[in-house]
Amino acid sequence: MRDMQEIASTLTGTTRVLTALLGAVAAVSLLVGGIGIMNIMLVSVTERTREIGTRLAIGALEEDVLLQFLVEAVVLSTFGGLLGIALGLSTAALGARGLGVPFVFKPAIVVVAFAFSAGVGVLFGYFPARKAARLDPIEALRHE
Repeated sequence: MRDMQEIASTLTGTTRVLTALLGAVAAVSLLVGGIGIMNIMLVSVTERTREIGTRLAIGALEEDVLLQFLVEAVVLSTFGGLLGIALGLSTAALGARGLGVPFVFKPAIVVVAFAFSAGVGVLFGYFPARKAARLDPIEALRHE
C-alpha cells in the first residue's frame, strides 16, 4: 500500500527534475540565440567597416559607435524575444487546451523572459560593438 505522502514526494521529485530539464533547454536556447546575435553583429561590423571608419574619422567617439551597435543588438534580441514569447504563449495555450488543463498566464514571467532576451542582446552584442568601436579609422577606410 502507498500513502499520500509517498505519492506527493514522488510528484515533487518529478516536478523538480522536469523544471531542471526545462531550465537547461532554456539556457541552451539562450546561448544559441546569443551566438546567433553575435554572428549577425560581427557580419554587420565587417560589412560596414568603411562606414564605421568614416564616422570615426569625422569625429564620432568610440562610445557613439559602441552604443550604435549595442542598440542594434538589443533591437535584434528584443524582436527575437517578442517572437519567442508569442510563439511560447500560443503553443502553451494550445497544449493546455489539448490536454484539458487550464492555461494560466503570468505577466511577471513574460516580463522576466523579455528582460532576459534584451540582456542576451547586450551580453552577446558587446564584443562585436567593442570591435567596431576600436577600429582604426585609417585602416577601416582602406577596407575593401
